[in-house]
Amino acid sequence: MHNLQKYDYQKLLKRAESALPKDAVVKERFQMPKGVVFYEGNTTILKNLAEIADIVNREVEQLFTYLLKELGTAGEIDGERAVFQGRIPENRVLERIERYVNRYVLCRECGRPDTKLIKRNRTIMLKCEACGAIHPVAGKLKKD
Repeated sequence: MHNLQKYDYQKLLKRAESALPKDAVVKERFQMPKGVVFYEGNTTILKNLAEIADIVNREVEQLFTYLLKELGTAGEIDGERAVFQGRIPENRVLERIERYVNRYVLCRECGRPDTKLIKRNRTIMLKCEACGAIHPVAGKLKKD
């Protein structure tokens, strides 16, 4: 028989927590980016396209292309903002931004936004930097 040493759980837990990097213990809640939408004539303006792309750590062009396709319209990037042809209801634009974040940003395992897009063969994958999970982007989305 081995001579088993008794361990104090609380003491071991404190030792393990002290060895962790400080930013690994901090858990801040991810805030879904909110688009600022207004209208000029017969065009819809998303004022903070670049800010949204920055918050979710994605390329402005990728987010913009997704929105064009999802909204079924044409448009252009004008500096920090997106200009879409036609008067698109604000809630439709905001819902498409949320869909983008759920599909291309949030990890399906841990729900954190610390992900990056990688390409394996011809499949775009979402790789989580927080938990290490890797999922194809086209996979089913987890319902809340």
